[in-house]
Amino acid sequence: MTTTTPLLGPRDIALAHYAGRALLEKVLARHGATFQQSVTLRLVAGTDEPIEREHLVDGVVGALKIDAAEAHAVVDELLAAELLADQEPSRVRITDAGRELYDTTSAETAPISARIYAGIPTEDLAVAGRVLSLITERANAELSAMTE
Repeated sequence: MTTTTPLLGPRDIALAHYAGRALLEKVLARHGATFQQSVTLRLVAGTDEPIEREHLVDGVVGALKIDAAEAHAVVDELLAAELLADQEPSRVRITDAGRELYDTTSAETAPISARIYAGIPTEDLAVAGRVLSLITERANAELSAMTE
């Protein structure tokens, strides 16, 4: 008797995304942060230099598929919480508190991610990565065509 592996579909991708996001949101909630704030901090935490606010907003819009007004609101929340700070007229930088929050939540989620990915062969992860990148690229192209 043979069993067939079901094909990957949109529902599978959505369920995996929301399961992972729910775990992250539980960690973030313990620190009074939101998923949107975490994504925004991640974009700033990758550099030691101040980042153009509009570049950051564009990154948040691209990552979260939200409009620029919502992304600006998230940046404003982080500024108000002193996790980001204004630098020059149009730049922002991560503060020590922002870096600490980012590092702490990253450290808390790392073992969870390790358990989730444990035992999955590297070759399978490589294939999944290629497939998900292609799906993302195509979905972004469709979204772009819809908004033109």
